[in-house]
Amino acid sequence: MDERKEKDRIEDIIEAIVATYDGDSGTNFIDVTNLPVREKIMMLLEDLLELLFPGYTGKRVVRKENIRYIVGDILCKLRSDLTEQICLALRHECRLKNCVTCDCATMAADITEKLIARLPQIRELLKTDVQAAFNGDPAAKSLEEIVISYPYIAAITIHRIAHELHLMEVPLIPRIMSESAHAKTGIDIHPGAKIGRHFFIDHGTGVVVGETAVIGDNVKFYQGVSLVAISIPRDAQRIRGVKRHPTIEDDVTIYAEATILGNVTVGRGAVIGANAWVRQDVPPGVTVTMAMPEVQVKHHRDKHGAHKEHKKDE
Repeated sequence: MDERKEKDRIEDIIEAIVATYDGDSGTNFIDVTNLPVREKIMMLLEDLLELLFPGYTGKRVVRKENIRYIVGDILCKLRSDLTEQICLALRHECRLKNCVTCDCATMAADITEKLIARLPQIRELLKTDVQAAFNGDPAAKSLEEIVISYPYIAAITIHRIAHELHLMEVPLIPRIMSESAHAKTGIDIHPGAKIGRHFFIDHGTGVVVGETAVIGDNVKFYQGVSLVAISIPRDAQRIRGVKRHPTIEDDVTIYAEATILGNVTVGRGAVIGANAWVRQDVPPGVTVTMAMPEVQVKHHRDKHGAHKEHKKDE
């Protein structure tokens, strides 16, 4: 292909791609300058993690003598950067709603101050989560090991931050935060989910907790647990805000790959066995298990080529 034909071919491809942008909104960001920046949200999360677990990132040498300075330094940076990103998110929401009356900058500053004021309470909650992990995992040798190496801690920390912003009706940013935790840990918790104290997810990968789920105190999950809606209509927006995910009361344990569907309640102290499929309320204190599958053991041929006896165990 000669140079001229190659240039024309590229120009045709460019025109074809650009044509798909015409009349489009939501899947391109041309001339849009009021969206929060994902990379900056990730940096803000790192600062928040450093406040909640000082020394966690290893980027600062933290000592008793300098801890007040470090906290103050991070808070000053956080106040400025978080306010900026929240303001962008609020302006984007105003653009979608054709709102011209909101003072987004003032609202963003107020939300940032409220989140900063909540950090001591968030940290106290996280202490209970770390302790729950230590109490619930005999393989854990120290609290430090849990904080530094357990993916669950990153997931629940980010969730507790994102949940506060969700309650303050901040658009976009809570989902950016929760999806970053999902990508990092394999644990998918919607920022709208309400989670009590002493929560622990052992192993963690594949856990899904939906937007309107409610989880009480002293609850333990294993990997692959799902708290999901039963079904979503084609026009999903019409059930926005409707309670459609489970409520898990205090002191419940849910084992690996169990699925709880819909707006049902698992009562206090109940145990849900591995691979269970639950679509109705579970009374307090009961154990729900799937029927034990039959295990078949088939022996290989012996050295003379004869099949050995088949055996079944239950």
